[in-house]
Amino acid sequence: MDQFISTVATVVSSTLVYSAPLILTALGGTFSERGGVVNVGLEGIMTVGAFSGAVFNLAMVGTFGAWTPWVSMIFGGLVGMLFSLIHAVATINLRADHIVSGTVVNLMAPALTVFLTKMLFDGHGQTDMLQATLGKATVPVLNKIPIIGEIFFKGTSAAAYFAIIVAFVAYFIIFKTKFGLRLRSVGENPQAADTLGINVYGMKYAAVLTSGFLGGMGGAVAVQSISGQFSVTTIAGQGFIAMAAMIFGKWNPIAVMGAALFFGLSQSLGVIGGMIPGISALPEVYMQAMPYVLTVIVLVLFIGGAQGPKANGQTYIKSK
Repeated sequence: MDQFISTVATVVSSTLVYSAPLILTALGGTFSERGGVVNVGLEGIMTVGAFSGAVFNLAMVGTFGAWTPWVSMIFGGLVGMLFSLIHAVATINLRADHIVSGTVVNLMAPALTVFLTKMLFDGHGQTDMLQATLGKATVPVLNKIPIIGEIFFKGTSAAAYFAIIVAFVAYFIIFKTKFGLRLRSVGENPQAADTLGINVYGMKYAAVLTSGFLGGMGGAVAVQSISGQFSVTTIAGQGFIAMAAMIFGKWNPIAVMGAALFFGLSQSLGVIGGMIPGISALPEVYMQAMPYVLTVIVLVLFIGGAQGPKANGQTYIKSK
């Protein structure tokens, strides 16, 4: 029994570690698309968030100490928000195609961050190893609960529980506040929202910038909890997996969180699969490919049936 609980605890802990960046980034995509702007640039936003979070961590660890990873996460979010301005201006003001603009963001981010990494770290393609990371945490009191405490609240990811809280906050904002109502109305029918006095362009900017902030935080969490240093391979498909989670969750923050946890589980099995009886016999390459295969399967099966905001991806021109 103890061995079983230990195995389940390992799976849950690893799943939460890999899910945290996906949850935050997928929630960012949810905000953007609820406002009517398709953001396929989440991968690029995660990349700049990971780079800026790592650099800030290395530079400020002596100042913030144990709080460095959390402050770096916020900093990564702010840089991601600034970077998302490219997508916002292109799609909202310049009326560019949303997919093309997002693709440009995805192409620009890796080249820019690798160039800056080589400039800052003596020509190396990666940063130094981070000293302060988002390690494992134990929740007092709750960790004493029989079985459940051992599995969910002992030696697990604090960043993941933060991301889960953000998911519930996002649900409340989108479905229970005046801001959320206006955001959804802009994503469904911007012309009608405009006639009611809602600043459509302002809401779209808010949606994209929120997406950038959450995506940047997702990247910063990934580099500080999974890789431990930034390189061009730190963010390798997680942004697209987050988009799949957003579609699978049908743009509902709670369901999106659940989908991200599912994809996080598939990612974690590629790392800890050898420790699990029955799975350990499978070739390692199968386990490593599983998240990407599942992403394709989910998109094929659900993208046709999933009904997003009606005006999602459409160019809006304010009527005179």
